[in-house]
Amino acid sequence: MTDKPIHLPERLALLADLNAAQYLTEGLLTGKEDVPAIGLNKIAEPLPGDEARGAVMPVRDLVDDALHAFRDGRPTAADAWLAPRLHATLRLSRREAADRRLWNYLALGVAPDYVVWRHLSEPKKDGETPKVAADRFRGPAYKQAFARLWWAAELFRNGSDYAPVVTVCSNQDMLNSSLRLDVIDHRPTAQAMVRLIERGTVRTGRDVNALAAAINASAATLMYDVVAPDAERDGRPLLEWIEAAESAPAVPRRALPEGPNEEKAPEASVAALVGRFAGLFADAPVRGKVTTDEGSGDRP
Repeated sequence: MTDKPIHLPERLALLADLNAAQYLTEGLLTGKEDVPAIGLNKIAEPLPGDEARGAVMPVRDLVDDALHAFRDGRPTAADAWLAPRLHATLRLSRREAADRRLWNYLALGVAPDYVVWRHLSEPKKDGETPKVAADRFRGPAYKQAFARLWWAAELFRNGSDYAPVVTVCSNQDMLNSSLRLDVIDHRPTAQAMVRLIERGTVRTGRDVNALAAAINASAATLMYDVVAPDAERDGRPLLEWIEAAESAPAVPRRALPEGPNEEKAPEASVAALVGRFAGLFADAPVRGKVTTDEGSGDRP
């Protein structure tokens, strides 16, 4: 496994896809080689400005704490801890977070060791060497190691409350499926899905996949933002939260941090969708699920 990068610059940078690709070697993906940090930083583009949120060490310290806290457990358990804290440390706008170059740099220039630890495949019986998929370093937002956590925190936080993010990131099927849904940008939809998990209506990975498919299919004929309107978004709390990064302390490690002081998704809208989604799920085909009719006879 790769070690912590030795040559860490003071500030984050941007690494273009084409430049990132040359570092995705077999040695890196199998955890046997380090990223040549000096060469990488020579071709990375410095992050504009001198804001405190562009500093490398708060992110690196966060990664180190995650590695220490979850080293002896399942790597997947780190997602629920790291996602809200990464979001609250970086304090990005969605426009900034849509720039893949930042995530490329985080994965290759700041914490390649974490990506290998978190996403190295399980050993296979055929003797094939465990390997990290390249899109965990350089890939779409729903796959890339750090982008997926940031976007999960952004889409599932309820105003300043990150508790729903912990629920989502504690369920790998929910995390992997939901970020691919266009409708998840609608906050009442996101919160309604969380409620169904919290209530135990949706339990297994197969349940989650069936629910996501049913919600996505229903969205083709039903406009969720009409039947369950969201509050009008005010951009000022986010801007104030980003500006406050200049004097903000490090995010807490035990308690959850606080996000932008935005209004929460309307409770009436969330409740309306919880009922509607529960109905969709009740009729959704869940792989391996035995229905009442099927259970009354002999199974093949």
